[in-house]
Amino acid sequence: MSSSPKNVSVMISNFVLVGLIEIESFRYVWAFLALALFSVTLFMTSMIVYVTWTEKSLHEPMYILICVLVMNVMLGNASYFPKMAIDLLSGCSTISLAGCLCQSFCIQLYACAEIYTFTLMAYDRYLAVGHPLRYHTLMTNITTQKISLAMYVFNGVLITVSILLTSRLTFCGVNINNVYCEIMSLQPLACSDITVNIIFGTTLTLFMVIPCVLVIIYCYIRTVIICLKLSAESSQKAIHTLLTHVLAFSIYFVTLLFLTLRYRLNRGLVSTAFDVIVPLLGSSIATSANPLIYGIRTKALREKIVCILHKMVDKTKQKNWFYL
Repeated sequence: MSSSPKNVSVMISNFVLVGLIEIESFRYVWAFLALALFSVTLFMTSMIVYVTWTEKSLHEPMYILICVLVMNVMLGNASYFPKMAIDLLSGCSTISLAGCLCQSFCIQLYACAEIYTFTLMAYDRYLAVGHPLRYHTLMTNITTQKISLAMYVFNGVLITVSILLTSRLTFCGVNINNVYCEIMSLQPLACSDITVNIIFGTTLTLFMVIPCVLVIIYCYIRTVIICLKLSAESSQKAIHTLLTHVLAFSIYFVTLLFLTLRYRLNRGLVSTAFDVIVPLLGSSIATSANPLIYGIRTKALREKIVCILHKMVDKTKQKNWFYL
């Protein structure tokens, strides 16, 4: 007796993460790298947030947005790095539907919040350089915090709709060709109609990405044009800050573009290992780069972080000397 799609979907309680099986031969290496990247990112994020919170001189919209950005990166990191490391060490390569949807929500929220934050940062720099006299009126700390909160609420609602649309599907396949679970990797496994899901997801992506990218490009171009008219010192400082934003955004956008397009490519053109490892490396870089970039390239943050680290080292030496 053949099983109906509904019966098949009931029997599927777990999905197989094929990516974990592909890298199983080097699972201890990948687990170490995952934990190392997660730990370094967590440390840098904690330092940036702590310094910004405790230093009154850093209570400005730009540094608040940097905090939002790096904390959002930790959301992306925490979505799959710890689970991936645990799964590799335990030899587990499965994930439940509920766990899959939860992971998909966190990853998608990270991706959406990231591009909105970059957009807000680009606009913030444009106002700071182009309208310095009105900047503190147009962009206050309270305004920045309210916009950031509204951004998460807005994205959270839209992504919840996307997750609910996915949860109603019945599934006939179990193999997810990745090391983590996301909505786009679940849809090909569905044996029910996914037309509504595709329309909603495509519309959401287009109306989110295109306007944000256009605003970012416009703000960057206008900021560069204005910088060329400033004095050498002011121009150099503004360009340095702008290049930091451009570097961080470029890494994120290229990775996002690649991960989106890989689902549109013919899977037969590349090996499964290549199809898994390259996105894994890209995701790892995208979700780990921002705290390092802003912690190193932002002078005010770098100096404060180095000062705190020196104090921590001095205290440790004093304690060791006391016990000796």
